[in-house]
Amino acid sequence: MANVNLKVENASFSYRKGKTVIKGLNFGASSGDLIAILGPNGAGKTTLLRCIMGFLKWSSGKSTLDGEDIRSIPGRRFWSRVAYVPQARGVFAAYPAEEMILLGRTNRMGIFSVPKAEDLDRVHELMEKMHISRLAGRKCTEMSGGELQMILIARALAAEPELLILDEPESNLDFRNQLIVLDTMSELAANGICCIFNTHYPAHALMRASKALLFCRGGEYLFGETGHVVTEANIEKAFGVKAVIGEVETPGNIYKSIIPLKVTEPGAGMVGHPDGAGRVIAVISLISSNFAAGGRINALLHEYRRYVVGRMGMPYRECGVFILNVTLDGPENEIRSLSHKLGILPGVHGKVTFAEPEGGKAVDEP
Repeated sequence: MANVNLKVENASFSYRKGKTVIKGLNFGASSGDLIAILGPNGAGKTTLLRCIMGFLKWSSGKSTLDGEDIRSIPGRRFWSRVAYVPQARGVFAAYPAEEMILLGRTNRMGIFSVPKAEDLDRVHELMEKMHISRLAGRKCTEMSGGELQMILIARALAAEPELLILDEPESNLDFRNQLIVLDTMSELAANGICCIFNTHYPAHALMRASKALLFCRGGEYLFGETGHVVTEANIEKAFGVKAVIGEVETPGNIYKSIIPLKVTEPGAGMVGHPDGAGRVIAVISLISSNFAAGGRINALLHEYRRYVVGRMGMPYRECGVFILNVTLDGPENEIRSLSHKLGILPGVHGKVTFAEPEGGKAVDEP
């Protein structure tokens, strides 16, 4: 499988009436990436995918695949590497499920070729993988929106793409099928396929995506590692929703979840790093009487390692405690988030001290 190098370079898109949806966008994706695109309704998520695919023409800028402008790549060569899953809004052709999925093999079989045994085997394998074998003989026009969504995803996978682009793949799906889709995308990325998906679920981005692109209305965006993009502050600024990001720990795994609390007003100026917005110097000081919490402390510091300048710790066994000081340089909201997560661990007590980068007065907070 060839490596994928997708780039969107200084790209903007405006509709004919002059409304600018995307402005000066730059981001990239490569093999093994699982990228979530988030933002409120009308922020340009679907428009972005349609521009990347060449269905819409950028007002300025371009999207390239391995350095070649996507709009100049011959269709057959492009679709031999790329698959697209649109939103399931109904299908006019009354294809049975098997035939609809088999259409994904067209670029491998040829338009007028007769399917081989290996093509049919691949279709049945995908139907079993997506848990939709029961739909084999049913016509697409007789399916629910969720059932059709699973068929369209299977059709895209039948193409064996190097780049898979999905427009709201979890829409219309129940909990179980959402998880099947998320598991499938994670598996594809682990096998070197580049996956990009629009989603209305920030929690899904936190659970699975390696990177995230977060839009606000008006074209402002933030792109980077998911944990640094999908934060409580940025969710409120993009969506106008006050939310809390927490963790659920199970044997062997820690999952992040998002709990929406109340509706607020969307704001401007999303906080990222290292662009310097909202950036502070801070020291988190901890005293732990629970030596067993060391693993969780290290895991949290690893999660926020981008902001850690240095750390110094020592056991004070005479008193049965461990003392740790961590120096950080990063967005204030991220440092507060880390301090809170450390402070709620059993047997761990601490405070955070903030100072302005140019020597302002330090402020202690519990």
